[in-house]
Amino acid sequence: MPLSDAEFDAILTDCTKLIEGDIVWQEDEDHSPSLEFKKEIITAGGWPLFLKGTFNPLVPAITFALISKTSGRIYALDLGKGHKNPDGRRVGDTHKHRWSEEFKDKQAYEPEDITAAPDNPIQAWQQFCQEATIQHNGRMHPPPPIQGDLFL
Repeated sequence: MPLSDAEFDAILTDCTKLIEGDIVWQEDEDHSPSLEFKKEIITAGGWPLFLKGTFNPLVPAITFALISKTSGRIYALDLGKGHKNPDGRRVGDTHKHRWSEEFKDKQAYEPEDITAAPDNPIQAWQQFCQEATIQHNGRMHPPPPIQGDLFL
C-alpha cells in the first residue's frame, strides 16, 4: 500500500531510525562491477524499513536508497548519474529522490547538503545519514579494490 505524504514526512523526520552493525560492501548478486549492501533499519515507530547501498567504482556512482517493505523505495541519494523527472526536466549527477503521492519516487531534485564526490562512499554515507536522520552504530568499511580480469 502506498504511503501518504504525511506518513513519508513522519518517516523522514523520525530521529529514531537506527542501523546496527558494520557495513561491508559485497559483490553485486548479478556479478556486475557494482558492490552493494543491505541493512535493516530499526525505528521506535515500527516502520518496516531497510536501506540498500550500491557503489560502482568504474563509473563512479553511488546510490543509497531508503526502502519501505510495503511501498518500495521512498527516499534515495544518487551520485554520479543524472536523472530525468516525469516532466522531462533533467537533474544533475548529484540528486535526491523524495516520495510523494503524486510521483512515488520518480521526482528528483538537486540538494545543497551533499558535497561528497561519487568516488567517496564513506563521506557520502556520513552526509546521507546526517541529513536523513539515520543513526549508524557501526562503521562503513571502505569498498574493496577493483580487481581486473586476467587474460591468459
